[in-house]
Amino acid sequence: MQKPLILVTNDDGITAPGIRNLVEFMNEIGEVVVVAPNSPQSGKGHAITINSTLTFEEISLDGPQTDYSLSGTPVDCVKFALDKILDRKPNIVVSGINHGANSSINVIYSGTMSAAVEAGVEGLQAIGFSLLDFSWDADFSQAKEYIQQIVLKTLENPLPKGVVLNVNIPKLKKEEIKGVKVCRQANAKWEESFDERTNPHGKKYYWLTGYFNNMDDGKDADETALGEGYISVVPVKFDLTAHEHLENIGKVLNT
Repeated sequence: MQKPLILVTNDDGITAPGIRNLVEFMNEIGEVVVVAPNSPQSGKGHAITINSTLTFEEISLDGPQTDYSLSGTPVDCVKFALDKILDRKPNIVVSGINHGANSSINVIYSGTMSAAVEAGVEGLQAIGFSLLDFSWDADFSQAKEYIQQIVLKTLENPLPKGVVLNVNIPKLKKEEIKGVKVCRQANAKWEESFDERTNPHGKKYYWLTGYFNNMDDGKDADETALGEGYISVVPVKFDLTAHEHLENIGKVLNT
């Protein structure tokens, strides 16, 4: 039987340890093609490149996969791969492994998840993976079996149309991870401020700072699952319509 074609991308850049580990894990499952940014693109969300040109090149990295580096965003990578690189549709698109969490509200800022969402828009199976460790030398090996199981189960049991998965992995040793929980997105947000400073020439500049405020202690929330030692899996829709409020808002605005 033909091996499944797996498209791998990320937002930390094609040489980041997270994506190199994910590529290694996926090589054991199928035929892998990597199309990833040539530089870090964290926090780019669903941005696309429209005011400048894109370039790409095939690069040589360890493993049997084919690697392409693109001068664009994670969403650009998915679009470009489907239009210019792949000769058939991938069976699944996997994004990550991100260095840092993309749980709760982080999903809307995440380039990692936006790449997965873009694949979903194109009608493809897609999963974004993130590890709750921002360190460049983070240990991704403890999650290998879980990541492979989630990918294999998704290939065997396709997701509903318009749904992709947001998978977050706690920073724990393999034996400390309690399992996988399918969750909802927690009610949490960043409380942000801009730290004002002055450069040697007297000009003011600003650093974005803040803290993460989790306002949700629900047992079914992703932040709760992660805090209890579980891998959280949140099914994500890219249809942003508030369907449950259509009728009531319609009554107000159509009168």
